[in-house]
Amino acid sequence: MLTDLPNILTLSRICAIPLLVLLEAIGMPWADFCAALLFTLAGITDYLDGKLARELAQLSDFGRMLDPIADKLLIGATLMCLVGFGHMPGYGIYPAIVIMLREILVSGLREYLAGIRVGLPVTKLAKWKTGVQMVALGFLLLGDTGARVIGLGFLHVGGIGFLLLWLAAALTLITGWDYLTAGLRHAGAHNTAS
Repeated sequence: MLTDLPNILTLSRICAIPLLVLLEAIGMPWADFCAALLFTLAGITDYLDGKLARELAQLSDFGRMLDPIADKLLIGATLMCLVGFGHMPGYGIYPAIVIMLREILVSGLREYLAGIRVGLPVTKLAKWKTGVQMVALGFLLLGDTGARVIGLGFLHVGGIGFLLLWLAAALTLITGWDYLTAGLRHAGAHNTAS
């Protein structure tokens, strides 16, 4: 179970976090590029672990539990680094807070609903939100300085990432509201049935 390839990929996302934080703390253009590359590779493992688990018939309760935890740890650490190390404007804390609060809300809802044996499936819009969020964070990690390392200094990568982060925050509010109303509906139905 722990040695199944999908679970190894999921664990690799968690193991990448300290290196990502270290690279962001260095604050040099080459480190920004490496942080963005590491984050991109971690994002790819997020896609691959679920796909491989299904294809290899290695679905497990451990993997279902660990995958969203790894995602939230990676996103949370990345957002804290970007804000804490000043890699985006100060008001970038607002979309970061919205994203973090939604992650905590959905986790709490899923935990409660699991206790009453109700699942809260991922919606298509939530998958889009995750995609936009991952691209935004990758661009923000790369930043304008990291973009110069690979010859893309003419693009305002940081600005593009920042706009995408605000879009991700808007999608976060919409999907968070959807999950909250669905969760409350299930909780209300459970309470009336009890």
